[in-house]
Amino acid sequence: MSNKYDVVIIGSGLGGLVCGYILAKNGLKVAIIEKHDIPGGCLQTFLRKGVKFETGMHYIGSMDEGQSLHRFFKYLSINDKIELSRLDEAGYDVVSYLGDRYAYANGHEAFTDILARHFPKERNSIGLYIHRMEAIAERSPLYSFKNMENPYWLDNSNMQIGVAEYIRSLTDDEKLQNVLAGIMPLYGGVADKTPLYYHALITDFYNKSAFRFVGGSDIVVHLLCDSIHEMGGEIITGMPVNKVNFDNNGATGVTLLNNEVVEASHVISDIHPALLMDMVDTPMIRKAYKRRIRHIKQTLSNFTVYIKFRENKIPYLNYNYYHYPGKSVWDGHFFYMHMCDSQDQKFVRSAVLFESMKWEEVAPWKDLPPGERGAEYEDFKARKAQQMLLNLEKQFPGTISHIEDYWTSTPLTYRDYTGTLEGSMYGILRDKNAPAESFISHLTKVPNLYLAGQNINAHGIMGVIIGSVLTCGAITGIDNLIKQIKNA
Repeated sequence: MSNKYDVVIIGSGLGGLVCGYILAKNGLKVAIIEKHDIPGGCLQTFLRKGVKFETGMHYIGSMDEGQSLHRFFKYLSINDKIELSRLDEAGYDVVSYLGDRYAYANGHEAFTDILARHFPKERNSIGLYIHRMEAIAERSPLYSFKNMENPYWLDNSNMQIGVAEYIRSLTDDEKLQNVLAGIMPLYGGVADKTPLYYHALITDFYNKSAFRFVGGSDIVVHLLCDSIHEMGGEIITGMPVNKVNFDNNGATGVTLLNNEVVEASHVISDIHPALLMDMVDTPMIRKAYKRRIRHIKQTLSNFTVYIKFRENKIPYLNYNYYHYPGKSVWDGHFFYMHMCDSQDQKFVRSAVLFESMKWEEVAPWKDLPPGERGAEYEDFKARKAQQMLLNLEKQFPGTISHIEDYWTSTPLTYRDYTGTLEGSMYGILRDKNAPAESFISHLTKVPNLYLAGQNINAHGIMGVIIGSVLTCGAITGIDNLIKQIKNA
């Protein structure tokens, strides 16, 4: 390891890795420093009894030729090195609500036609909804590759309209209102807070096309790490950053936990901004900014059950399943399931279930290390798991008898292994009522200290990549970078 770099990146989540790739590709000497033993953040996977499970990335969208993520993956030299499994085009997402199941189909016409079978009088409203989602998404320059002369442009009008508010304006049918909001768990939505803009981006992203990574999402981590190494970059794992160093002109690098000083001309933080504030002591970062960052509310956390099924017993379901037991999808109670294998398989070996969980439910154990939280914590997890498995049995009778084994995680697990604040799934909660307070720029008041990751632009693979482009553009020149991506 050298002690002098052009750029030091704190954290090796998707944002850190994409930044590392872009900057190394542009000839900068890059070091990515990760406190955990393996890189990847929410792209990490783990093995249990020969079965691989994903921690955060369950499926991706817009990967057909020419679509937004396909174009970015081409620039990142990923496209030709991954295998994808397409989800059911007639229903990549299925929403279970008040006794019926509603499929989201790829494409405007199919989406409208299939939902209109349930709501024939609302065909026009459904069609208007899906077209409006595309229109909003297409106005985002780095998502649509249109109007690229102003890549920083943000659709403020749709940042100040709530998802639930907009959907209610389309239709008086309360059941349809809830069905159209049924993907809320994908962004940790809150009815009276989440801006329409984020709902639209995610809806359009998956409506264009939907896929799983064959073999797990960690393939993206391995490919990016390999490319960074090949271009002369370094990835240092198992070494926490203790603080960011400054002089009167800006950041000068970082000090590691072992007191080693790493110098750099630029510093990028891919960790939660609130955690970064604990590493920052300079008058260039005002106390008011620190307070704002530390007090932004977080999106939901979750309790997860990872299931290994007996061989050749459970048919593979080629879609994601969302079940809402109450009258409103916004009441915080849901059940989500996805299966982990490819469409080519008749039977499935594994599945992931999760439901929302408040941080307060596990806060009593927050200061205890993994493996030392005691019998009460283990009993708490066991009770939650049994409740979820019984719920699974209600949704898919006969399933529970074919479970070979299962494992669980809580918001504490998510915090410990992915570094998210309070185990949040999607980072900060964007609030239409206070857009300025809940939006964090990739730039700071320190001229060479930048931010990346899911808390900056938007969460999810697309949001993080776009945010990383903006961050790197501040160093390399955004026009030059956009030209590279368009010409890839």
